[in-house]
Amino acid sequence: MPNPKHLLLALLLAVTAGFVLFWIRQERGRTHDGPLFSALHTAVGFFTNFFDTLGIGSFATTTTLYRLTRLVPDQQVPGTLNVGHALPTVAQALIYITIVAVGFETLALLILSAVGGSWIGASIVAALPKRSIQRGMGIALAVAAVLMTLTALNKLPGGGEALALTGAKLALACGITFVLGALMTLGIGAYAPIMIMVSLLGMNPTAAFPIMMGACAFLMPTASAQFIRKRKYSLRAAIGLALGGVPGVVIAAYIVKSLPLVAVRWLVVVVVAYTATMLLRASVVEREPNAT
Repeated sequence: MPNPKHLLLALLLAVTAGFVLFWIRQERGRTHDGPLFSALHTAVGFFTNFFDTLGIGSFATTTTLYRLTRLVPDQQVPGTLNVGHALPTVAQALIYITIVAVGFETLALLILSAVGGSWIGASIVAALPKRSIQRGMGIALAVAAVLMTLTALNKLPGGGEALALTGAKLALACGITFVLGALMTLGIGAYAPIMIMVSLLGMNPTAAFPIMMGACAFLMPTASAQFIRKRKYSLRAAIGLALGGVPGVVIAAYIVKSLPLVAVRWLVVVVVAYTATMLLRASVVEREPNAT
């Protein structure tokens, strides 16, 4: 009998192939200004996904870099994050689903819940005006800064030993991942929230890796279709995230494996908190393009 995880990985590869073909087909007939390859965007992809694989997270760091450098307009950031980080996240999922044990039913249901939330969330976020997106990203980064601070201080729950959930705990986890899937489309990373969730429910914290990576790997291509279709993202930046991100994941997972990240975590906390403040301020001060 086939291993259920192998079937899940095969489905993930099929979804990924469909996403890539859809992306190419949607962009093939469009005109683009300038070259689509950028060394700077590719470097951002490598840096953010390298540290994402080591546990720092990629959405908050990417949003911060875009905001500080003005590489991507604020209203295009959520779509760019989901489209560009999709392939690197698939690479992470293929690695962690293979090497970390977690109950298949738990993994499959949480992935399905996250995908459902992302489909609904993407349809809403893709239609939001710039000011609402700035406010949403500002709140998202503020939450991320708090969670990163708790992580740096070792204040997150320790968890238990379980590698699967059943009954009411599984139903609750599905509800939570549905909401997290929707929030992912606004640029709220799922790493810390899923780590907290599995720990509070008595699971081994290592189970967060395949759950998080698997859920994101399925939901990001799904959500990205909405942003690509409505052109609510930066193509050049997304290509850079994908091209730089995949090798960043592989190097971090198989070569580096771990680094002393205490100083890096605190630096990220400070910069993310600053960026959250600037985005919230911009959402109040700046006018929409069609404002009078």
